[in-house]
Amino acid sequence: MTMHLHILKGCSPAPLANYLKALGILRLVGEQADAQARGWWDGERFCLLSKLSKEQLEAFFLERYEPTPIFNPWGARSGYYPGSEESTARLALVAIENSSIPRLKSFRDAISVVRTVVQQTGGAKPKPVDQHLMLRPLHLRLRCAALDWLNTVVADFDDRYSKPAVFGSGGNEGSGGYTAAYLAAIVETLLNRSWDLHIGAALWSDGVNQDAWNGGFYPSSNGKKKGKKSNVEGPFRQFLPEGQGSPWELVLTFEGALVVQSGVVKRAEAGRHRFTSSPFYFAPTSMGHGSMSRRDEVEVQQGRQSEGRGEQWFPLWGTPSTFAEIQLLFREGRCSRGRRAAKNPLDAACAICRLGATRGITTFLRYGYLQRDNLATHFAVPLGRIQVRENSTARLVDDLSGWLDGLHRAARNSNAPDRLVHAERRLADAVFAALTHDHTPERWQAILLAAAEIEAIQATGTGIEAGPIPALRPDWVEAVAEDSAEFRLALALGSAAAGYNREGRPYDPIRHHVLPLEEKNPRRFKTADKKLVNHPRVVVSGRDPLRDLAAIVERRLIEAAQKGQRRSRLVAAAGCGARFDDLSRLLSGAVDLDRLFGLARTFMAIKWDQWSREHLPRTTPSTEVPEECWLAVRLCCLPFAISEMHDIPADERIVRLLISGDAVRAIEIARQRLRSVGIRPPMYAGVTDAFSARLWSAALAFPIHRSTALRAAAILDPSMKGLLHA
Repeated sequence: MTMHLHILKGCSPAPLANYLKALGILRLVGEQADAQARGWWDGERFCLLSKLSKEQLEAFFLERYEPTPIFNPWGARSGYYPGSEESTARLALVAIENSSIPRLKSFRDAISVVRTVVQQTGGAKPKPVDQHLMLRPLHLRLRCAALDWLNTVVADFDDRYSKPAVFGSGGNEGSGGYTAAYLAAIVETLLNRSWDLHIGAALWSDGVNQDAWNGGFYPSSNGKKKGKKSNVEGPFRQFLPEGQGSPWELVLTFEGALVVQSGVVKRAEAGRHRFTSSPFYFAPTSMGHGSMSRRDEVEVQQGRQSEGRGEQWFPLWGTPSTFAEIQLLFREGRCSRGRRAAKNPLDAACAICRLGATRGITTFLRYGYLQRDNLATHFAVPLGRIQVRENSTARLVDDLSGWLDGLHRAARNSNAPDRLVHAERRLADAVFAALTHDHTPERWQAILLAAAEIEAIQATGTGIEAGPIPALRPDWVEAVAEDSAEFRLALALGSAAAGYNREGRPYDPIRHHVLPLEEKNPRRFKTADKKLVNHPRVVVSGRDPLRDLAAIVERRLIEAAQKGQRRSRLVAAAGCGARFDDLSRLLSGAVDLDRLFGLARTFMAIKWDQWSREHLPRTTPSTEVPEECWLAVRLCCLPFAISEMHDIPADERIVRLLISGDAVRAIEIARQRLRSVGIRPPMYAGVTDAFSARLWSAALAFPIHRSTALRAAAILDPSMKGLLHA
């Protein structure tokens, strides 16, 4: 059997009408002409492989195609009721009913069923609360394609009905009826045959210089005798931005939309949230697209706000597939994260990262059903494309999922301050970008930095219901790793604690100086009367990194003194101690302190008891070392003794003097401390400016390992080199 390859230039991924038209052509050919026909996307065009030649394909639509019955007696302008607003659709209905052509038989049968149900339910359009009285018998009596339409436009949840947004609010948009436009197009294309010459353009043309249909039709009764011309308003409504195209374009678009059936989604899942009632359909979230805002998450009707219509993702597949295979794809059109159904675009992005290319999907088209113009009409607005790629790092977002949901609720509170709203949006955008683009450390760092910004806002008492940054697995370190001083110093600071037990669990971590946390459960805020407790251990203000770092050092020394110890009590996790070359860059002012502190703030949430050196990237340190005066100061702020013979007691006066800018006295105290334990530094005095002195005090917050301290001692006193190599 000869197969013909057709490149349908009239079908493209965008606008939505052209995408749905491709689905419509594959559906109609597969169901009515060639069950083995296969379709797929190649770039911006749809390809169809069929036994039908080009001429036979056009002849199929002109002579044999049987249209799907479409109706909405529960909505506006359905044609089933008296009244002037129903007259246009009513004329089209009568024209179809009075026709005798065989391919409209199922349409006529469906109209008869609908009329019977309308009469049995009172003969008047039902109120919204009573629509189930009409929908139930329609579900029971309709068959085949008519039932497909009903499952597309209304989702049946047993005890209630939902109306997915692909066809507005149940077959109409505002006061305009999709069904009226479709009925008029059927009259024009199949009864009047006024647009036969345009079927080729609908299939093969890219739409340039095509004649546009204005919605006019002649409601003939027998396909020959024409009556007075009528006109439907806005036939394409949301599907085409310009709202123009031939009746064939509209017919094929609507036929394609029937692939997106909603009644076949698992009711157990759909009943939990209305945004799972249609394939790849999610709650409205203004993330991942720069032009969206919170306004796009709601729907405004007569001055009242309600939850918006959401967004829908449409797959592009590169593998030749039959309609039965594509129908199955849409019927299984649910994204899930583990056992939880994806309920928003962020969940969906996580799900498709794990889906990979196992089903031949290469890309998802993201469309939002957004209000525009007069705030009554919705349009399918393209929001970008999501490439389907395997991303093993995507699972890290699971650590933040519950926290993100809590933040989203807090930011949507009517009393939420703008800074929380904007920060939550930046975080959501960062997560979405990391999931939908190639993996780079910068993208995953953007997530952590945005999370740190949120936590800094929470420290002021805003949005604390969501809790602090949740526990993060150590794999986050690998995801954001880079060869920079900021990253390594952030790791040293983020892992700082009073010490680590044999199981590798930190005790008294530095995070208690950043946020008021419960002692027994440091993953929760310490509150009283739903407000953060003003705890004396919290010394980080979030306004000045230098001041905050120095305050941490000073607080640790004070707490040690209260316990009768003379230690700084700052120890890093295995392999995370600060390096001299990085500290040297910090002391020279060559480090971005805001970025460093932001990363450190999130590293404080790492599950350090699960940490191992294998999570660290391998880099080669340089030979650069800080100046000798600072090394002397650093050796006087250690959490351990260098050796049995060299136990240098810490002195909190050094930190206070450096904070005040008096480096001369601080250096002198440090020099005396070193000499008292047998270490003889080569200087007799030292001096630096006030700003550098503050840098010196801040640099003491970064814990170093014992080997690094021994190296510093050997630099100051060459006689200590023996201990370094012992």
